[in-house]
Amino acid sequence: MNVALVSCTNLPEWEVDDKPLIKALEQKGAKVHCPSWTDSIDWNKFDISVIRTTWDYHQQKVGFVNWCKTVPRLFNNASIVEWNTHKSYLRELEQYGTTIAPTIWIDENKKVDILQLVKQFDSLRGFIKPQVGACASDTLRFSMDELEDAQKFLDDNLHQDMMLQPYLESVETEGELTAIFIDGKFTHGVQKIPVEGDYRVQDDFGAIDMPYSFTDDEIATMEQTLLSVPNHEDLLYARFDYLRDNCGILVLNELELVEPSLFFRHCEDSAKRLAEAIIKRV
Repeated sequence: MNVALVSCTNLPEWEVDDKPLIKALEQKGAKVHCPSWTDSIDWNKFDISVIRTTWDYHQQKVGFVNWCKTVPRLFNNASIVEWNTHKSYLRELEQYGTTIAPTIWIDENKKVDILQLVKQFDSLRGFIKPQVGACASDTLRFSMDELEDAQKFLDDNLHQDMMLQPYLESVETEGELTAIFIDGKFTHGVQKIPVEGDYRVQDDFGAIDMPYSFTDDEIATMEQTLLSVPNHEDLLYARFDYLRDNCGILVLNELELVEPSLFFRHCEDSAKRLAEAIIKRV
């Protein structure tokens, strides 16, 4: 059995998150390959292809989605990828009852007055990010006395769809709370805390991570959210990323269905469960 764990050309050497998955697959008799999605190869030679570390996709989203549509036996599948690679999916989930942070959606090339927009938020700080992005790219945290800089930042980035939100201070203390699902079932939780004074929770920027326990009610809410995902019955994996708002309520920051780190190191059984789910689909 040939399994492709699809990656990118310039994967950092420090990335080791998938090693337990590779080991679990090999123990089940699979031969594991880690090609880049941009490689010129015949993807039919793999019994299954699983998107894992395609961390450069946001730089060429259209090309990536089109590539997904050409790959047989791909998970998560192309329709899920197309839906999930633009953060407007959060807007859709909110319409189905999922709680997200208050968000103003700003279309590409649409000039706006940030001073007027932030008046809609009960917050002393704001946050700007793109609707297509990864690893905190093109993001800005700002205070109300930095509106001129924030306006310039937004204007400079309006070659793409953007989002404006209140800045949730809890990201600096409690951090981002992550829940991993494999084959529709919750496996484990993770707490990601940035370095002091930062908001970026990726380990690229020195953040730390540790196990985290969600309540049964919180997990049940996540299960309901997954039912709102198009083709949810085909989901191989999913990762919820939450922040806590100023009222202590968890708000969905991201639902990662494309290439999330799954933090196998915090749940010994999770890599085995994903390996089993992959083989089941062959």
